[in-house]
Amino acid sequence: MSTRIGESSDELPSAEFEQRLRDLPPSAKLIAKVLETEAPLSQGELADESRLPDRTVRYALNRLEEESLVTSRYSFHDARKQVYALTQ
Repeated sequence: MSTRIGESSDELPSAEFEQRLRDLPPSAKLIAKVLETEAPLSQGELADESRLPDRTVRYALNRLEEESLVTSRYSFHDARKQVYALTQ
């Protein structure tokens, strides 16, 4: 279950965030780095920015959500899309 942007949540301490991220695959680390500089972004925007295939971005986002490192919410511009940001 992922935390949604704008809901109250416990932010992870930086060291714990880094430790959880360290154990993830390179694609998840790249997506986290992109979200660190530009957020919130949709899955398509993340694919464009990271130059990763859509399938790889979906996998990376799923892994980041499993570790509670990413939050999501519906886009204000297009309610059919979700946008993602780091929990930190």
